[in-house]
Amino acid sequence: VSQLAAAKAAKKNVVSTPANSSSVIKNALINANALSAQAFYLPYVALAAVTIKKILDTPSRAYVDGANTVGSEYDAWTEEGILEYYWGEHIHLGWYEDEDLANGAGTLLGNDVTDFKEAKFAFVDKMCDWSIQDLFGKQPANILDVGCGIGGASRHLAKRYGNGTTVTGITLSPNQRDRATELAKEQNVPNAEFKVMNALEMTFPDDTFDAVWACESGEHMPDKKKYVEEMIRVLKPGGVLVVATWCQRDADETKNPFTEDEKKNLQFLYEEWAHPYFVSYEEYERLMRNTHVMEKVQGENWVKNTIASWRHSIWVGVWDPWPVVFAGPRIWYKTIREIVTLERMHRAFDRGLMTYGLIKGRKKEEIVRDKDDAFYSW
Repeated sequence: VSQLAAAKAAKKNVVSTPANSSSVIKNALINANALSAQAFYLPYVALAAVTIKKILDTPSRAYVDGANTVGSEYDAWTEEGILEYYWGEHIHLGWYEDEDLANGAGTLLGNDVTDFKEAKFAFVDKMCDWSIQDLFGKQPANILDVGCGIGGASRHLAKRYGNGTTVTGITLSPNQRDRATELAKEQNVPNAEFKVMNALEMTFPDDTFDAVWACESGEHMPDKKKYVEEMIRVLKPGGVLVVATWCQRDADETKNPFTEDEKKNLQFLYEEWAHPYFVSYEEYERLMRNTHVMEKVQGENWVKNTIASWRHSIWVGVWDPWPVVFAGPRIWYKTIREIVTLERMHRAFDRGLMTYGLIKGRKKEEIVRDKDDAFYSW
């Protein structure tokens, strides 16, 4: 309105300007017309901005129980190849050393301080040292990778331990299984194998694996208790379970409940990337302990050395945009949605709404099974 008023005033001034001031008249008319055009288009620009924001703020990939939502999403991502191009073989967060973070690792200008893909393998080694090496202390004969993706961590562990260790990865996505198998052959990693299997209904016998490894799969599980119990079921006595997973903060309805804004943010994060819900890493500790067959259970928040991954994944695309540019409009739209979600994830972790939970424990060597306890029915 103010711009329209200014335009009218400018035109009025032009009318009263002496005739010999032609250049002044011309410039005034140009300015007046520009102001009028700006005022005309401004509401449409504002409407477009509001519409785009509403679209991006509306979750598009909610978890649907029984519909294999997770497997279908990962099938699509694997087939497109964009995620693998940018994130590499290990499609999870990476580890950034304190010194590298101080030098700007993971930022736009510090994009090359820490290699984005190598940071992920550094994370696998940190997670392995913290769990299998600490609580098992010897070479495991077999490892189960629950929610293996395209097998980056599985192959890395298979290479690390070498002959004498077999790593089995399971996923809900046939495309991921096929790509993981293909990469194992290309890299000559014969001691890594991959299967399509539901982590909540595994077909492995009881007490099968020396170590059970779960990196960022718990987020997708509709039953966290069943998830933990099933992994413990297939774990040998003396074996180690380690879980790395995105978690929400430990909330108590009476002491520190979620605010309405936090609930809204969590709901978006649930429904944009096919997550049924999150729990706290403290809750994972409780779930492990409540089985009564686990010892040395411990949980930690590793957000400090992993949070840089969220924005780093955006900056690698800024520095190398061409695979997305040439992929076409559908991928452009999907990439924009991913960027928005990555930033929202970063902010949720930065504000303490989300934590990056690492939880480990060892299965007791001697277990007294109570036939009346449903968990011990296996």
